[in-house]
Amino acid sequence: MTIQWFPGHMTRAKRQIEEKLKLIDVVLELIDARIPQSSRNPMIDEIIGSKPRLVLLNKADLADPALTAVWTAYFRALGHEALAIDASSGSGVKEIPAKARELLREKIERQVAKGMKPRPARALIVGIPNVGKSTLINRLAGRNVAATGDRPGVTKGQQWIRSGSELELLDTPGILWPKFEDPVAGNLLAATGAIKEEVLHVDEVACFVLQTLAPVYGEVLKERYGLQELPAELPNLQAAAEVLEAIGKRRGCLAGGGHVDYEKAAGVVLRDLRSGKLGRITLEAPNGQETFRMES
Repeated sequence: MTIQWFPGHMTRAKRQIEEKLKLIDVVLELIDARIPQSSRNPMIDEIIGSKPRLVLLNKADLADPALTAVWTAYFRALGHEALAIDASSGSGVKEIPAKARELLREKIERQVAKGMKPRPARALIVGIPNVGKSTLINRLAGRNVAATGDRPGVTKGQQWIRSGSELELLDTPGILWPKFEDPVAGNLLAATGAIKEEVLHVDEVACFVLQTLAPVYGEVLKERYGLQELPAELPNLQAAAEVLEAIGKRRGCLAGGGHVDYEKAAGVVLRDLRSGKLGRITLEAPNGQETFRMES
C-alpha cells in the first residue's frame, strides 16, 4: 500500500515552522507510544536541525509499558531527552517544563552570568496529525486553548500559548510526509488513526493489524474475540483475512446472504485497538531489536 496525502495546510505548516524556528529554544516532538518510529515524520530532523529536543511518547497508557521503556532508552541513546506521557489523563505532563529547561540549562546559566533574567522557554510542539498535540497544550496551559478531536486535521493554524511561568508554546498543524513508500509505516499510521480513512482500505489495515499482533498478543486476540484457534503467525494477508472473517462471524458483522461484511469486522478490530480494549499494545520495536513487522 502506497499512500500519498499531503494537504495544502501541511505544506504551509512546514514553511511556517521553518520561519518560526529562529524564535524557538526547544522542540517538543510528540509521537505515538504505540508506533514510535512510524509516527515520527522523517522531515522533522531536517526541519528542526540541532535544536534541543524532548521526545514525548504520548498515549503511553495504551502502549506496552516494557516496550515504552525500551523506546525511551533508544531515543536517549540518540541524544534526545525522552519522556512517556498520557496527555489525556495528564500523566507525566507536569514533568515537561522541568525537562525542557534542563535541556536549556547551559543557555540559562549564561544568561544569569550576564545579569539577564531568563525568560520563559519558547517551545515548538511538532508531530503528525492526531497524535495529541492540542490535548497536550490544553494540559500544559491548564485550560482549553487548542481545538481537539479524534481525527487528523483539527489544528489549522499557529498560536503562542503561555504555560505557567516556564514555557511559551507554539502549536502547529500536524505534518504528514508526502508519500509513504514503506507500506508497514502506512498501515501502522492507518491502524492508529493518523491517516484519514478515505485514503485506505480498512479491511486490509485490519488484516495487517491481526498479522502484527498474532505472534506477540495472540492470547489477547483469542480472549477478546472468542477465537478457539489462532496460529502463532499469520504469514500473509489471506491467513489474516480468515481470522478477520472469524471475528466478523463472532461479532455479527454480516451482510446479505449471511456473508461476513469485512469492512464492519475491520471497524471492530480497529476501534478496539485505538480505544485500548485490546489492552496495552505496542506495534513496533526499535531498529535492530525484536520487531513485530510482518510480511504482506
